Amino acid sequence: MSVATTGSTSNASASSPIVREKAVVRSWKAPIAFGIFAVFAVVLFGFFGRPGVSQFRLSTSADWIQLPDVFLPTLATGWVLAVALLVMAGITAWMVHRAVKVPLWLTIVYVVLFLVAFLTWASADALIPVPGLLIGAVSLSVPLIFGALSGVICERSGVINIAIEGQLLAGAFMSAVVASITRQPLLGLLAAMVAGVLVSFVLAAFAINYIVDQIIVGVVLNVLVAGLTGFLYSQVLTDSSQLLNSPPRFDRIDIPVLGQIPIIGPVLFNQTVIVYIMYVVVALVAYSLFRTRWGLRTRSVGEHPQAADTVGIRVNLTRFWNVSLAGAIAGLGGAYFTLGSVGSFTKEMTAGAGFIALAAVIFGQWDPIKATLAALLFGFASNLQSVLGIIGSPVPSQFMLMLPYVVTIFAVAGLVGVSRAPAADGKPYIKS
Repeated sequence: MSVATTGSTSNASASSPIVREKAVVRSWKAPIAFGIFAVFAVVLFGFFGRPGVSQFRLSTSADWIQLPDVFLPTLATGWVLAVALLVMAGITAWMVHRAVKVPLWLTIVYVVLFLVAFLTWASADALIPVPGLLIGAVSLSVPLIFGALSGVICERSGVINIAIEGQLLAGAFMSAVVASITRQPLLGLLAAMVAGVLVSFVLAAFAINYIVDQIIVGVVLNVLVAGLTGFLYSQVLTDSSQLLNSPPRFDRIDIPVLGQIPIIGPVLFNQTVIVYIMYVVVALVAYSLFRTRWGLRTRSVGEHPQAADTVGIRVNLTRFWNVSLAGAIAGLGGAYFTLGSVGSFTKEMTAGAGFIALAAVIFGQWDPIKATLAALLFGFASNLQSVLGIIGSPVPSQFMLMLPYVVTIFAVAGLVGVSRAPAADGKPYIKS
């Protein structure tokens, strides 16, 4: 930070305007990552491109407007998109050199182009049903999005929520049991929220009231919930599966007109109640966090709790209730496993979704919308392994199984750019 003055030195006075130069912060993470992926694209999709024609199906039989299938020459498309990625990497480097912030839309366009290039290369002389690919991606992303929103609320309040995995698992277990007994999926949904809140109560009590290390508490809660639900599944649910582990699932609700729009209609508007609730929750959290008094107080206790305390905000109480709210949201994500997807509870069925959701929080820079987009990316990567396996892609199956986690590592390590967690994240507040 430097200070410069304008006008003659002989006329220096209080009326002279003062120009303050802003500190310039440059992060070369994004240009480096873009460049690496661009070079990878040139090598794989260009020099080692596959001959043939890739076919993409854009419509389903229920769409009002039937879009024709798209046929792309595999090798030529690979070269064109690889060169486009190189150009975008150069533009990103120029923007960082000029201290211009890389916009979110540019990153989204880059990722989309890379995915199109990869799908074109992998589907040479094969057919990819785009709506089916996207529907599966959204389905796998739902618990990740709920978990990411839970993590954003907690960490914006100053509490690290490692226990997302446990909250998802508890929500899945309770929703299955309650919905099976009552035959009412809505009651199962409420039970999942209660289960998530109960796990959050333990996290909040130890991390906020008893000043226990938040990461340790979160890890212990994950192990505790996994062990407890696994024990109850083996000892109780297995012997009484018809009574306790056969919940009715939510039916898909097709929204008229919107559900028949090509590509996005069946993906977004022919979903279950839980997915529509997710749309509302994302919008509410994104709006409330930056446009309401609650959001201002939440961000203040996560950034500067001492200052918040001086203006009358009860820091620890605010954190406690925000962690509880986050637990309820994560519980909704757990309910999706049993009431919207699988249809019954199985041991450790979340399979690390809570940790991927936590990575989405970091990748999304603790922003609800960006975290949602990151969760969608991870869900897409998870579903891609199934689709490419069906069409007989040359990519080894072992690599496809680890693809979601590879994307997670690259996203968190390389594509975030300048990212800063809330200043008081993970730091307990002791009133002096």
